[in-house]
Amino acid sequence: ALVDEVDSILIDEARTPLIISGPAEDSSELYIKMNKVIPHLVPQEKEDSDTFQGEGDYSVDEKTRQVNITERGLVKIEGLLAEAGMMKEGESLYSPANIMLMHHVTAALRAHALFTKDVDYIVKDGEVIIVDEHTGRTMQGRRWSDGLHQAVE
Repeated sequence: ALVDEVDSILIDEARTPLIISGPAEDSSELYIKMNKVIPHLVPQEKEDSDTFQGEGDYSVDEKTRQVNITERGLVKIEGLLAEAGMMKEGESLYSPANIMLMHHVTAALRAHALFTKDVDYIVKDGEVIIVDEHTGRTMQGRRWSDGLHQAVE
């Protein structure tokens, strides 16, 4: 039983990279505002996602766990952010002044489109705990990177 447990830890944990980082700046309020913008976006139909054409605002690549914002989606997001007072009317989300907003938009969109409560994570005592996709075990103390964890929270 002990060997089985050690074997399980060595194999399961071998798939998880170790990323050492410092604390990020607190941008919780920005993620809260993004959480109000993202639900207005419409996902593309699966058959349209490869061409980035069609009616959706973004496409989801489940294999790489990424989202891609369409041209239509970019225009819509810029309008919603301007409406919310988060950027100036007519400004581009890709301008240097707004690049941080783009990062938050992408993280919030990934959180909404790719991660499901009680499947990919659980909430225990107000804390988001990641569920290992291979074993189904909770991974206490682990956090997703690139602002994704904050966006899920």
